[in-house]
Amino acid sequence: MSFKPTAGWIYGALVVLSSAWILHEFLEPLLAAGVIAIASWPLYERFAARLPRRVTRGAASLMFTCAVTALILGPLVLVLLALVSEAQALLRDIALAGENGVPVPSWLGQVPLAGPWLAAHWESALARPGALSMWAQRSDPAALLTWVRSLGQSTLRHTLIIVFTILLLFLLYRDGKSLARELRQMLRHQIGERADGYLDVGARAVRASVNSLLVLWLFDGIATWIAYVIAGVPHAAVWGAVTGALALVPLLGYAAVAAVTLQLAMTGAATPALISLALGCAVLFCGDKVVRPVVARHGTHLPFAWVLMGCLGGFEVLGPVGLVIGPVALAVTKELWAQRVRNLARDSALEDPLTPIEATAARDKPHAPAKDGKEASIRKEEVVEILER
Repeated sequence: MSFKPTAGWIYGALVVLSSAWILHEFLEPLLAAGVIAIASWPLYERFAARLPRRVTRGAASLMFTCAVTALILGPLVLVLLALVSEAQALLRDIALAGENGVPVPSWLGQVPLAGPWLAAHWESALARPGALSMWAQRSDPAALLTWVRSLGQSTLRHTLIIVFTILLLFLLYRDGKSLARELRQMLRHQIGERADGYLDVGARAVRASVNSLLVLWLFDGIATWIAYVIAGVPHAAVWGAVTGALALVPLLGYAAVAAVTLQLAMTGAATPALISLALGCAVLFCGDKVVRPVVARHGTHLPFAWVLMGCLGGFEVLGPVGLVIGPVALAVTKELWAQRVRNLARDSALEDPLTPIEATAARDKPHAPAKDGKEASIRKEEVVEILER
């Protein structure tokens, strides 16, 4: 059947495309609000059910939005404040090192093969008083100004994303039930009853991905904090929180472990540096390879390699929200593929209901005169019933 677009269809498509083009800059807050709303919807329904009847839906949505915002942004703000404090202390140390020079670590000369060479270059480049000032003078002021301007623009952009995400989250809590019903009806009209299965797979995958991120954050943060305490890292709690937050992006948590190791190595504490490096990498490895797949497997049903590629690809395209959207998209794609394979198997069974073994036995067995077509009809009905189950 050929498709013949009418004028109304063309005008409707133009309106939809123009709306999508207008709102494309708000894709990140739309996706972030949708992910948070889907993941926390069961909690919101329980919360709204416990409220008095005189509380309106808008008030309940507002209260729950404020609670979710505090729960998500509170730890991030605390980590940011701790990082600012650490940055101030680091700048003071750099200023002091610029006046007196940075002494060569005692362990650097003992590094096999390249130790003496590294120690000599360190002595000539950093150990002399005023060496860091000379390095600072070589930097390009225009490039530094461009970096500061880019940082300011990025901060403003992400602030607006957070504000619009909170606003959209409130609207989704308030009108989410009707929106979900309308979406389900529209998809049923377009693709049939299979729409319910696809929506359920998407919702389960979103909740599983969000749960795995939260569990991974807690596991990596607490475990690396304990590892840093064992290694004797200063401000172990702060570095544990930073490592847990960065570990949400696959492979990025290792950068925090490397920074802690480098900080200890610069002070001459070679043994604590090696301990923090070994324990930190072991914790991150267990979090990525064991904890996250175990938590997410019941929702996404994806191997670790696919989860990793979904997270990295989603993060590259959509930013932080892509850590959830990437695996969800792969999970839905897998369900579409499985449904297509089931349909092909059912069609093949209807065309030839006998299995290969049964077909061989039937070919070798002498054929009896056929009574009627009832047996073949019953056989087909049984195959269809089994496949549908």
